[in-house]
Amino acid sequence: MSNIHAIILAAGKGTRMNSSKPKVLQTLSDNTLLGHVLIQAKAISQQVHVVYGFGGDQVKQTINDDSINWVEQAQQLGTGHAVAQAAPHIEDDSISLILYGDVPLIKQATLEQLIDAANTSGVALLSVVLGNPTGYGRIIRQNNIIQAIVEQKDANAEQLNICEVNTGIMAVNTQLLKQYLAGLDSNNAQGELYLTDIIEVIVNDNKTIGSVVTKDEFEVAGVNDKVQLAELERVFQKNQAIGFMQQGLTLKDPSRFDCRGNLSFRQDCEIDINTLIEGEVSLGKNTTIAANCTIKNAKIGDNVIILTNSVIEDAVINNGASIGPFTRIRPQAIIGENAKIGNFVEIKKSTIGKGSKVSHLSYVGDTTMGDDVNIGAGVITCNYDGVNKHQTIIGDGAFVGSDSQLVAPITIGKNATIGAGSTITKDTPDDQLVLSRSKQIIMKSWKRPVKK
Repeated sequence: MSNIHAIILAAGKGTRMNSSKPKVLQTLSDNTLLGHVLIQAKAISQQVHVVYGFGGDQVKQTINDDSINWVEQAQQLGTGHAVAQAAPHIEDDSISLILYGDVPLIKQATLEQLIDAANTSGVALLSVVLGNPTGYGRIIRQNNIIQAIVEQKDANAEQLNICEVNTGIMAVNTQLLKQYLAGLDSNNAQGELYLTDIIEVIVNDNKTIGSVVTKDEFEVAGVNDKVQLAELERVFQKNQAIGFMQQGLTLKDPSRFDCRGNLSFRQDCEIDINTLIEGEVSLGKNTTIAANCTIKNAKIGDNVIILTNSVIEDAVINNGASIGPFTRIRPQAIIGENAKIGNFVEIKKSTIGKGSKVSHLSYVGDTTMGDDVNIGAGVITCNYDGVNKHQTIIGDGAFVGSDSQLVAPITIGKNATIGAGSTITKDTPDDQLVLSRSKQIIMKSWKRPVKK
């Protein structure tokens, strides 16, 4: 059966999060918990139904996806009650895949196995083997067939030794699901309708329950507080790091690497410790990123060297460029081939030409810089007049001496030389030396102030 409907239960408040946001909107890497589940659900289902409750408007606005069928659970009366809210929206001739909005690391391959099992038996349950199963409902089997789920408080000594436990994730023929949901009752201490109660009814109907068992406890781990959220963050990052290394990326220490976005790379790239990748980042061949860098939404070419403590955001770094250390490349910057941007340099909304150098202690903003330009230490493009931004144009081969200010709008000619310590307010011609300095004088009568 190829008609798959995913039902994601996302109505809980998450009191232990101590947050104004609903639990499913807590973030893991670059996505919400619910967002992670939605990625897997959409990959294998024709329709996704999200059952929401606490903070429902906030959940819907944050996810902002019109393809989802949003179903309100006005009162949280248990998992069976939550699924029952979505059931009327689903055709009988389908498989309902029941997921949880706070279980972000579930794998698509596991869910596909679960659906296959449900197609065979009508009902399939996902379980997990835990080293310490305390607190979870135990899976009771006879001749390897699931017979029951026994909760911790109801288990006898023998059953307490069972390490296979229920995850709550299941795939069920929708017609059967509706039938069994109608028979649930709230005759329990919490006065709620429990989805797991249908297992006993199914067994009593002499139906075989399909089974998929995962040994990866984190795949089915829920998040109830910030401690568990942090734990799953590290698992998520570790899994990504392993995948990247298997594809050929060198990570100096995968436990100190975070990718909160999408990273693509070519051969022989290397990333040192404490580097953060955000958004869409691509690396060319033989590119090296040193320790403590942050790279966000950047296209980085071949043979690029990014040195320690550099920040690059919404920028393009072309082949052979050298960046850093302690460099900030801001949005809409394009760094040309073999250019050098050195320590304590900030580049903003500027194009730096091929082979040009801005080696230290400079700010370049709203600038078009030609090829083979040399910018001395402490040079500033004065691009802001307090109201508007203005452009600076620097021709090929220009040399701007240290501690100069280029007051935009201004054009520095090709192969022009600007003497150190100059404030340039007018366009300069090609191939000429330009400087602006007052005559050096000695004030013989001047005395240094003395502290009173």
